[in-house]
Amino acid sequence: MRDEIIIQKIIGYCEKILQYCKGNADMESFVSNSLLVEACVFNLSQIGELVNRLEDPFTEMHPDIPWHSLYGLRNRIVHDYEGVNHDLIWDIIHDDLPILLGDLRRLI
Repeated sequence: MRDEIIIQKIIGYCEKILQYCKGNADMESFVSNSLLVEACVFNLSQIGELVNRLEDPFTEMHPDIPWHSLYGLRNRIVHDYEGVNHDLIWDIIHDDLPILLGDLRRLI
């Protein structure tokens, strides 16, 4: 039950990010909007934080989800004092996040 609540929160953050980015057809328009970038980066870090709270048996039952990478992204965001890699964030949002969202929805 606890893990399901966490997954629902992660889904909410994924949906927020995708909604924020709707209409930004290219990376240049994304990067030029610092408020948008910061909102997306914050939500990605929240996803990583929540992933770290999932129980090990739950994550082990779903090895197809890149749990370690999600938490690793959180660490990169939080500990990268030089700034985030916009190319990486853009690629994650547009290539990986829709797939992750679909996978997470299937879990609940």
